[in-house]
Amino acid sequence: MTASIYDIPVHKITGADASLAEFKGKVLLVVNVASKCGLTKQYEGLEQLYKQYSDKGLVVAGFPANDFKSQEPGTSEEIQTFCTANFGVDFPMFEKIPVVGPDKHPLYAALIAAQPKATSLGEVPFSENLKKYGIVPNAEPEILWNFEKFVISRSGEVVRRFSPDTEPSNPALIEAIEAELAKA
Repeated sequence: MTASIYDIPVHKITGADASLAEFKGKVLLVVNVASKCGLTKQYEGLEQLYKQYSDKGLVVAGFPANDFKSQEPGTSEEIQTFCTANFGVDFPMFEKIPVVGPDKHPLYAALIAAQPKATSLGEVPFSENLKKYGIVPNAEPEILWNFEKFVISRSGEVVRRFSPDTEPSNPALIEAIEAELAKA
């Protein structure tokens, strides 16, 4: 990557200007999220990960996206209320952004460039499951669906990428997070 992910402007879900620079020295799990998706229940597991590992330096960062079957139609306020009321989300949430296509946010362009292939841990690749619903999956390296996960080291290096169906409790994801947390 030419630019550090820390230098890319984003907005908190409140609308305030921000960047991931506030998390330098922390391990980040960046996830594109949606409130009306079959995977939305992952919010609960993401919050559990955040609670379990935040004191060790993990930050989960949620980026709502409405790119997949319009599964995140709400306003920032509606999204925040939904996440708090239904899943007790306390991890940082950011404003809705596009994560695919020509208008994709620069953060996601950088994440994808750094990790163009997601690790798929399911018995059947998630892209095949999408086809069962008549959905033509995006070709790699594009984001496949909501809840794709990027693990970012304390120094801002994008070290792993996991497919959307990787549950937050999946041992491979936890192992990747713990490996980065163990690094000083």
